[in-house]
Amino acid sequence: MESTLDIYNAHFGLNERPFSLLPDPDFLFWSVQHQSAFAMLEYGILTRAPITLITGEVGAGKTTVLQQLLRSVGPEVRIALISNAHGDRGELLRWVLMALGEAAPRDASYVDLFASFQSFLIAEYAAGRRVVLIFDEAQNLSRESLEELRMFTNINSGKDELLQLVLVGQPELRSMVLRPDLTQFAQRVASSFHLHAMDAATVCDYVQHRLAVAGAEWDIFSPMAIREVHRATGGVPRLVNQLCDLSMVYAFTNGHRRVLCKTVRQVLKDGVFFGGGLRDGGSLPRLKTVRKAD
Repeated sequence: MESTLDIYNAHFGLNERPFSLLPDPDFLFWSVQHQSAFAMLEYGILTRAPITLITGEVGAGKTTVLQQLLRSVGPEVRIALISNAHGDRGELLRWVLMALGEAAPRDASYVDLFASFQSFLIAEYAAGRRVVLIFDEAQNLSRESLEELRMFTNINSGKDELLQLVLVGQPELRSMVLRPDLTQFAQRVASSFHLHAMDAATVCDYVQHRLAVAGAEWDIFSPMAIREVHRATGGVPRLVNQLCDLSMVYAFTNGHRRVLCKTVRQVLKDGVFFGGGLRDGGSLPRLKTVRKAD
C-alpha cells in the first residue's frame, strides 16, 4: 500500500521529497555566497589562521558549509566540533576534551585539564597532525569564554602551529568580537566571512536545482510563485525549504500539479508558515489521495 508521501511524490513526478529540512548532500546547492564562505573557511585552515570567523542568519547555510569542510579535510588535520558549549572556563575545556575524545574527569582541576589538552596537542603535532576546534552556535559563548579561546592560541609557538579555532554563529557573534574589550581576540581573526541570504535570482536557481535533483520533469513552481517565496522568506535557505514544501502540500491537496503565486499566498494567509512553526492557531491542510493526471 502506498504511503501519502509516495502519492505526493508521484503526483508531482518526483523520486523524493525536494524540500526536506534535513541536510542532504545530494541536494547541495552552492550559491556564490556559499562558495565564498567555504573559500574563506578553507583559506583559514590552509594558511593556519589562529581564528576563522563565519557568521550568518539562522538557516543561512552555515551548517552546509561546515559539512563540506568536514568532508574535504585530509588526515593531517584533526577536527573536533563543539556545539552549544557553555559554562565557565573549566567547563569549556571539558567540552573541548570530550569533543577530541579525551578524558575530562569531573574532579580534575583546571590545571590538570589544561595540561591534558596541551599534551594532546603536542602528541598530535609530533604525529604530523594539527588540531582544529570548530565552535558551532558560537554566539552563545560568553566574553570570558572567548578570552579563554584566545588564550588557547597562545599554545602555538613561533612556526609550531598546534591549534586553530573556527567560530561559526549568528550575526551577533561578529558584533561581540568587534567590542573594544575583545580587541586582542579580534586581532587574531585572520579569516572571516558573513553569509548573507540569497537574492531573488539565486532563490530561483536554488528551487529549480532541488526540484531537478528530486526528478522533476516540468516547472512545478511558476516564476511568480518563486518570487513570492523569496519575498516572504528573505532568501534564507531553511525558510525557502519550509515555504516551498508547504506550498507543494497545498497544491497536492487541491489536485494541482503546479505551484502558483496564489498558492504561496494562501499558505501565508492561512498562517501555517512561521519560519519554523505554526502561528495564529493555523494547521496544515489534511492530505487527501489525488489521482495522478494521465
